[in-house]
Amino acid sequence: MAAAAALVLSMGVAPATAQDDYPSTTDPRASLQPGESVSSGMNLVAHFPKSQQAFPGSGSYNSDMAFTGNHAIQGNYDGFTVYDISDPKNPTIEVSVFCPGSQNDVNVYGNLMFTSVEATGGRVDCVAGGANAQNRARGVRIWDISDISNPQQVAVIQTCRGSHTNRLVEDPNDPDHVYIYNSGTSGQRSASEYVHTPEGYVNGRCQQTSATSPNPSQWMIEIIKVPVKNPAAASVIKEWRLFADEETGAPNGLQNGPTRSGHPCSTTPNPFNPSAANSCSPAGSNYSPSPNSTTCHDITVYPEIGLAAGACQGNGILIDISNPADPVRLDHVADENFAYWHSANFNNDGTTVMFTDEWGGGSGPRCVANHRMEWGANAFFTIDRSGPKPKLEFQSYYKLPAAQGNTENCVAHQANILPVPGRDVMVQAWYQGGATLLDFTDPANPREIGYFDRGAINPTATVLGGYWSTYWYNGNVYGSEINRGFDVHEVLATADLTANELAAAKTVQLAEHNAMSMRQYEWAPSFTVVRAHMDQVARDGDIKANKLANVTKMVDKAEDASGKNAKNAIAQLRAASNQLDTNDPWQAKLHAAIVALMADLA
Repeated sequence: MAAAAALVLSMGVAPATAQDDYPSTTDPRASLQPGESVSSGMNLVAHFPKSQQAFPGSGSYNSDMAFTGNHAIQGNYDGFTVYDISDPKNPTIEVSVFCPGSQNDVNVYGNLMFTSVEATGGRVDCVAGGANAQNRARGVRIWDISDISNPQQVAVIQTCRGSHTNRLVEDPNDPDHVYIYNSGTSGQRSASEYVHTPEGYVNGRCQQTSATSPNPSQWMIEIIKVPVKNPAAASVIKEWRLFADEETGAPNGLQNGPTRSGHPCSTTPNPFNPSAANSCSPAGSNYSPSPNSTTCHDITVYPEIGLAAGACQGNGILIDISNPADPVRLDHVADENFAYWHSANFNNDGTTVMFTDEWGGGSGPRCVANHRMEWGANAFFTIDRSGPKPKLEFQSYYKLPAAQGNTENCVAHQANILPVPGRDVMVQAWYQGGATLLDFTDPANPREIGYFDRGAINPTATVLGGYWSTYWYNGNVYGSEINRGFDVHEVLATADLTANELAAAKTVQLAEHNAMSMRQYEWAPSFTVVRAHMDQVARDGDIKANKLANVTKMVDKAEDASGKNAKNAIAQLRAASNQLDTNDPWQAKLHAAIVALMADLA
């Protein structure tokens, strides 16, 4: 979470449509009382209360998650907890490790785990009671989790501004090493402390704070190279200046315009405050420091397509990571409605990027009735590859559509995609706004298809809580609840997400999962996947009923024959495929799934 919102100026993005200007006050989520909950298309099947966790204190906030095997690892400002989720409806604690430092965001790779430390009180030895120049840990901890019931710290990579988030980056061409892109967003380390730089351990390195310094500690990320078989030898190999001016080399090259003064972002009046001079400006009349992109809050990487998306305070950045050790900035965008570019997600085929805006830093109520739908929202961009470099093209905003109370901290936060074949479906956390399922297959028209929400923790005072992250992993949605604990949800079949689509999603089983270190989902050919695509064709409605009935009958016959007579099954599938119009995008996907199944049966 950001300590404060940095705000941006850009005139290139159109506002949301008028009917979506403000959240609904009639949605059932808008009137929930403490202790109440409401859901649609999601069912809470397990809740592990924070009072039973190893870190029950009011300041021990649960943070982000990662998954490995039958385990979920939940970060906490005071350490991390490993849950056994082999029975998702009955999660149990495998081990809790006390190691304060915040945020302790987690990434996993094989037998290695990486956690972020930014607080000045974090110590190398994980002992409580404060730190000094000799034992302070601010950076990335590396753990050996080969015995997951007994994690062992093997290294601490020290950095000038600690580690707010760390992102695991795999190199498809080098399985012997992985990389960590480290983002430090907090205050400067004392100049008396040694830090690890590409040149070695340096005393005084962190005194360099000005953009005109020879090597300033801002306007860059650290790239850490980790030998998989010898993680203790990990080191910072590069301080990448991703904001540098392409002509002058100035490290603070992404200037986002002068401080804005008295210029409303829209002519549409705010019905809650129609006389306000800046009724549609997220932060009032004066915002957008110049420059304001000093680091990235988070970077989402997708090695299989060679791209990353950086959410970098004042900018969204598209990055070439085909060589993870030497990334290249491809494009950058800004948005006058975005306060703090926080995180990003690609869709599965890498054609769309969703950036989130953590307006208010996550600790404030930013989903109340008089907050416009462009503020604290998601922004969807497609990737235009027609030119010499890929470009980000804005498509739309999406925000939680239900108004929340004025004591519920709420804003866009961590999300990841579900492996639904043929569609882009995501589950996203909104702090005390709960979780929402949304379909962004058409990035110009994202829509909610499910949700879960609770009433305010405290109706009279804002208490930091709600979902930090909600992630799909091997058939269920897991939620890291900052103040309440750890949740498990089942996604239910609805008209918007059918039983066949969910069954196809559950065929994708991962050995490990880091939501923002993406790996491409792949579906083995099956009748389950074919039926998921058939449901999508039916939902689309551009096929005649008798033709769809014929296709269904032929697929049924093929499945009946598949275990006895493969040739007959293939013949039935071929007949079904011949009924389809491949100029129709949904029928083309079904056709491809049928052809893949025919090849598999052959």
